[in-house]
This record gives sequence, C-alpha cells and structure tokens, in this order.
Amino acid sequence: MLTGQIYFAHDPQIQADQQSAKAWMVRYNAALGATPDERRELLRERLAAVGSGAVIRPPFHCDYGYNISLGADVFLNFNCVILDVVTVTIGEGTQIGPAVQLYTADHPRDPVARRSGAEFGRPIVIGRNVWIGGGAIILPGVTIDDDATIGSGSVVTRDVPRGATARGNPARV
Repeated sequence: MLTGQIYFAHDPQIQADQQSAKAWMVRYNAALGATPDERRELLRERLAAVGSGAVIRPPFHCDYGYNISLGADVFLNFNCVILDVVTVTIGEGTQIGPAVQLYTADHPRDPVARRSGAEFGRPIVIGRNVWIGGGAIILPGVTIDDDATIGSGSVVTRDVPRGATARGNPARV
C-alpha cells in the first residue's frame, strides 16, 4: 500500500491500522479543552511529522495518520479529511480551510478489478505557504507548488504550479 502498489483494504494488518487510527481520532477529537501544545503532542503520537506551531482543529478524520507530514505553522480548519493510504506532505505556513478533503486513495478503472476490492494510492504534495479555500477537494497524485492558492469548493485534478491560483471544478489555473 505504502509504495503505491495494489492492495486490498480488507487485509488484517490494514484493518488493524485503521482501528488504531479510529481510536486515536476519538481521543484527538474529544480533547476540546486541550491547549495548542497538548493538541500538537496528540498529533505527534500518530502523524509522521508535526512541525512547530502546526494546528489541526477538530473534528479531523484520516485513514491512518502515519502517512501525514505537517510543516511548521501549518493550519487545518474544522472538518478536514485526509485519506492517507500513501504520503501526504503539507509544507510550512500552508493554510487549509474548513471541510477540505485530500484523497490519496484511488481505485482501478476496470470494473472487474474494482469489484475484487483492489485499491492503490498516489501521494499528495502541498508546498509552502499554500492557501486552500474551504470545501476544496484534492485528488490522488496532485502536487500543489509553493505560494499557490486554491479557490473554495474547487476540485483539483492536476498539479498546480508555484504561485498560481486555481479554482473551479475541475480547477483551472
């Protein structure tokens, strides 16, 4: 799964990792009275990397957590969802609006293969100082370069170059 190869979500190890992530999310999302530092410590329990000053406002949802890396001063607003079957990297100073969804999980286009339960993932990379407006959806395999802006409600299907603004469905620079 982590290499982007075909995997089957019903695999016992994958199921165990998801159960562990669910238990962590219950704790994280319930810690409403936690200080920012206490919340960052909770993030560090599960995520691959958490830079200083990084903030995720609950509720937050992810598949595993251990594939997510946050740079310093990253901000994710309420109700963000990250399907992290492979790596999701978010660069320092990036701000992500409420209800943004990052999907690395993908499925075969062939219906027979899809019925088998086969899945695969493609990484998402978000650069430094990016702003993603509320309700945007970032699809598998997308890279958003430094200083880019993504309009609210956009569906990003392709890479976005450095400093560009992309918006719409599908998002266009």
